[in-house]
Amino acid sequence: MSLDSTETLKALSLFSGCGGIDLGLVQAGYEVVWANDKDEDSCETYRRNLGEHVVCGDIRTLDVPAIDDIDLLTAGFPCQPFSNAGSRRGKSDDRGNLFEETFRFIENLKPKAIIYENVRGLLSFRGSDPDVKLIDEISSHLRNLGYFSTFRLLNFAHFGVPQNRIRVVVVALKAPDYLPFAYPPALSGGTDMSIQSTLAGLTSKTPNQTELMKLNPQAIHFGSMIPEGGSWKDLPYEVLPDRWKKIRDNMARYHYPKFFRRYARHDVAGTVTAAFKPENAAVWHPTEDRIFSVREIARFQTFPDDFIFYGRTTKSKYQQIGNAVPPHFARLMGKQLVPYLTDMGIGSIDEYLPEHVQFNVNRPRHFVDGPVQDQLF
Repeated sequence: MSLDSTETLKALSLFSGCGGIDLGLVQAGYEVVWANDKDEDSCETYRRNLGEHVVCGDIRTLDVPAIDDIDLLTAGFPCQPFSNAGSRRGKSDDRGNLFEETFRFIENLKPKAIIYENVRGLLSFRGSDPDVKLIDEISSHLRNLGYFSTFRLLNFAHFGVPQNRIRVVVVALKAPDYLPFAYPPALSGGTDMSIQSTLAGLTSKTPNQTELMKLNPQAIHFGSMIPEGGSWKDLPYEVLPDRWKKIRDNMARYHYPKFFRRYARHDVAGTVTAAFKPENAAVWHPTEDRIFSVREIARFQTFPDDFIFYGRTTKSKYQQIGNAVPPHFARLMGKQLVPYLTDMGIGSIDEYLPEHVQFNVNRPRHFVDGPVQDQLF
C-alpha cells in the first residue's frame, strides 16, 4: 500500500488547538474525523480552515466519541506546566494532569498508533512517584494499555521547519516488531531556512500580515534601539532601566539572558512561543522597528498563507500559532507512519522508507518496556 492508495487513514486529534497537527495529517492524506480543544478562538480558526468536526469544550467533560477503526490518535496536551516559558509547575498545575485524559480515549478507541508532542521540559519532571520520571510513567501506562512506545527529542529545524524548535515526540504502536520506529529523516543540507527566505513575498494583502500585537511604550523604545543580530547587551549601560543594570552587573548569576534579541535576516528564527513576550523572546523583525506579524510567525510555523487565523484579539492569534505543532513536521510524521498503519507488512517497511533511515528486517527490534532514554536527534 502506498500514499496514493484510495484507502484513507483515520485520525483523531486531542488538544488540537488551531489545527497544526491536523493540517499536516490532512496534507499527508489522512482524514481527521474528530478533534477537540477548549479554547474558543482556536476552535473558530480550526472550524473555518479544517471543518466542523472539531468539538469545543473541556476534554474532562466530554464523552469518548463512538468511532470505529481509528488509525492514529494525536495529542499535543498543554505544554505550559513543563515549559521554561510557562509555569514549570508540572503536575501541580491544573493542566499538568491533562495528558491522563488521553488514556481514556486510547482505552476506548484502541488506535493503531499514538503521537504525543510536547516541550523538552516534559523529560525532567517527575510523575506520581518522585523516583520515576513523568515520561517513564506515561510509557508505563501506555504499556498497560497494550502499546510499545519510544521517543526522541527533536529540533524541528532539522526537518525543514524554519525555526529552532526543540520538542519531545513520543510514538506508541501496538506491534512491538515495528519498533524502533523510524522517525522522519533529517535534511541533508542545502535548504535556505533563513528569516529573509521564509518571509519572502509577503505583502499587506497577505491574510493576517497587518496584524501586530500592541506593545507598551518602553518595549517599543528599547526594541527600536537593538541592532540587527543584537540584543539588550548592545545597548549602552547608561540607557538601561535600573533592573537591567542590576542584571548587567552580575550576568553569571542571571545566566547571561538575551533580552530583546533581534535575529539577523540570514539567521534561522528562534522558537515561536505562545507568550510571545518581546523582552524574553526573539520576536523583533530583523530590519524593521516592530515585532513579527501574525502571518510572519505563521510562516515560521509552516502554516500556508491561505490558512487564516481568527479570534477575538490579535494576542489570541499569536497564542494559537505559538501553541501549534508545525504542519510540515506533522505531515512528515503522518507519511512516516503509513507503513505501520497499513497492510504493507513489516517486510515492506524498509522498501518504503528513505534509504538512510532503513533498518534491517532480520535484526531484532527492541521496544521500550521500562525506563526510556532521552534521545536528541
